Amino acid sequence: MENLRGAALMTLAMLGFAIEDMFIKLLAGAFPTWQIIGVLGVGGASVFAVLTLLRREALFPRAALSATVLVRNLGELIGTVGFVSAIVLTPISSASAILQATPLAVTLGAALFFHEPVGWRRWSAILAGFAGVLLIIRPGMDAFDPLSLFAVMGVIGLALRDLATRNVPRVTSSFQLSFLAFLTLIPAAILLSLYSPRDIVVPTAPHWFLILGAVVMGVASYYAIVAAMRVGEVSFVTPFRYSRLIFALIVGVFIFHETPDTPMLIGAAIIVGSGIYTLWRERKLRLAQQESLSLEAAHGYETSKSI
Repeated sequence: MENLRGAALMTLAMLGFAIEDMFIKLLAGAFPTWQIIGVLGVGGASVFAVLTLLRREALFPRAALSATVLVRNLGELIGTVGFVSAIVLTPISSASAILQATPLAVTLGAALFFHEPVGWRRWSAILAGFAGVLLIIRPGMDAFDPLSLFAVMGVIGLALRDLATRNVPRVTSSFQLSFLAFLTLIPAAILLSLYSPRDIVVPTAPHWFLILGAVVMGVASYYAIVAAMRVGEVSFVTPFRYSRLIFALIVGVFIFHETPDTPMLIGAAIIVGSGIYTLWRERKLRLAQQESLSLEAAHGYETSKSI
């Protein structure tokens, strides 16, 4: 029952993120990309600052300037700039499909940088997933759009963020990390504005509605993810992250009148299938390891009794 609740919360979180992406893309026609990133930074940082203070936690913990947190913020910055740019400049369905490769990139990074053991089955799944990304992007072909590389940039940044998060001291809460990450977007937006041909745009009432919707849905979805991970088993709940692609396709087709072609849909299916297989394989190996440790502990107990 707890797993089902966790799965439902994760699915709702992915629906929320898809709606947030929709608001961002609706803003794209009126605002320059750097201003959208800046607005998300100000909104997200403000909300998480309030939540952090309500929990009686410091906005700037001791670990704020540690190498791990700085690398995490850099990953968040690269990922957000890349993915927001992809949403603004390319079809939301293809950008979301490429984003689904993030868990595969995390597994790859863990193997390369943390020397975590990855067998040939998961290596095959990673390669298949990245082949799915290439099928969506189609470099060297007439359908290739260089702007789709912003989504790849988003995958790299978010994978870097997730990998760095593993080494963040446990005394630093998720709320503090989220506040620092959103705060990083503000100076980045200012820097990007210096190289943008478009000036700042004063929001109208409808624009404020879209901005508020994007911030609220983003924060609410974050809450739902945290709750999902606490309620259900991580290995059971995590695959429901891929429901975001379904919602993105619905938004793309019915709101923005996109028409995903066959190679894009096949590539998306390959990415999702590879990701789910990788998660299943990791869960299977973890359970086998736990069973082995339990047997060793039981054997040690029996040995001590015989002595």
